[in-house]
Amino acid sequence: MFVLELTYTAPLERVEELLEAHVAWLDAQYEAGVFIASGRKQPRDGGVILAVGDDRTQIEKIAAADPFTVGGVCSYRITEFIATKTAPELAPFRQQLPSA
Repeated sequence: MFVLELTYTAPLERVEELLEAHVAWLDAQYEAGVFIASGRKQPRDGGVILAVGDDRTQIEKIAAADPFTVGGVCSYRITEFIATKTAPELAPFRQQLPSA
């Protein structure tokens, strides 16, 4: 599982210009089963996306295709973690710790 943290690198006016394309990109990733939660940070200086996947390279490619990235209005920090405990609704995404 991955936490994608977006930080805006441009004024909000530029971010707003790309928002419709960004939302369409989000929708496509939800449809593909990659994203399971997302939203704006408070204060509004970026956003957070919770994603599932086994391959960090795939997640990095998806983030690189975000219209916010292509338009140069945000940077990404991607953190991979092992979701060993979840709410019941997220049980399909639970993971086991690797054997040592």
